[in-house]
Amino acid sequence: MDIPEKNLDTPFNITRSSHVVLTVGDLERSRLFYTEVVGLVVTEQAGDTLYLRGVEEACHHSMVLKQSKDAPRCERIGMRVLREKDLDPLKAFFDAKGLATAWADVPHQGKSLHVSDVSGVPLEFCASMTVVPRPLTQFHLHKGGSALRLDHYQILVPDVRKALMFYMEAGFWLTEYLSPGNSGEFAGVFLARKGNPHDIVFFKEKGPRLHHAAFTAPESRDIMHACDCAGALGFGKVVERGPGRHGPGHALYVYLRDPDGHRVEIFNTHYQAMDLEVPPVRWDPTDPMKVNPWGLPAQRRWYQEATPFAGVDLNEPAVRPNPVTLERYLAGEGA
Repeated sequence: MDIPEKNLDTPFNITRSSHVVLTVGDLERSRLFYTEVVGLVVTEQAGDTLYLRGVEEACHHSMVLKQSKDAPRCERIGMRVLREKDLDPLKAFFDAKGLATAWADVPHQGKSLHVSDVSGVPLEFCASMTVVPRPLTQFHLHKGGSALRLDHYQILVPDVRKALMFYMEAGFWLTEYLSPGNSGEFAGVFLARKGNPHDIVFFKEKGPRLHHAAFTAPESRDIMHACDCAGALGFGKVVERGPGRHGPGHALYVYLRDPDGHRVEIFNTHYQAMDLEVPPVRWDPTDPMKVNPWGLPAQRRWYQEATPFAGVDLNEPAVRPNPVTLERYLAGEGA
């Protein structure tokens, strides 16, 4: 398998996934879901815009919800750089690739850069946000899944290798990848910056589309509590996949769909991925103990449905994922 080398000498320092901006049809219903089921904390509501964060987060927002009469969309995903001076060489990196960049004035953020990546995913980079009290020890504010922080995004794109090459050139590390059978092809890649297995994940499908945003939970019981709260509040049918256990990463998880169909994952753990000599882990999709150790396989919609990005055209893969192999592999059914 042709694995690109890590680029340790970028002139900028991207540090982590940071925030996601979604449009919703009913802001109050979305507020109920994200606070009482997922367990996010409201930082502020400004008109038709709601800013939320996890109970571990001291920066102003990791999720922004904007009320809209249009079909639900993801406006962009956000990432942090270490210092504001990282933004100029980052802009030069995108400019050199012919990707249009623009400085943006974004509430509660420092200097911010807007750009779309090679797959068309709209990105927002900033170095700082308004600092607010961290509610980590205010246990009376912890609800639902007690979401701690935004951990990663999963994106569907038509060309996974293209996305992989681009993000590794930008300094991301490949920690895990999925390659069905002896195809020599990347069906999915897991890319990291902050020292755990992934900040952004790409899987092959029609795209670009946001498959899910993922938040960490403190303990396994918080995942179950999120499901119980979903049921008690009339959101029971939005529990889409799990609770279950990821194979290679061993995390316990559940996937839910919010009132507008945006998918969110709540999961409980990660391993460290910080040492240069450790090679990326290949998911062996023929091994059901790795991919789906126990529990029911995901429904077809989990693989194929996702949130479009606002104003971004969708493209099909040159070669469609094989429904007889890839989907069965991911479901842990073997070859």
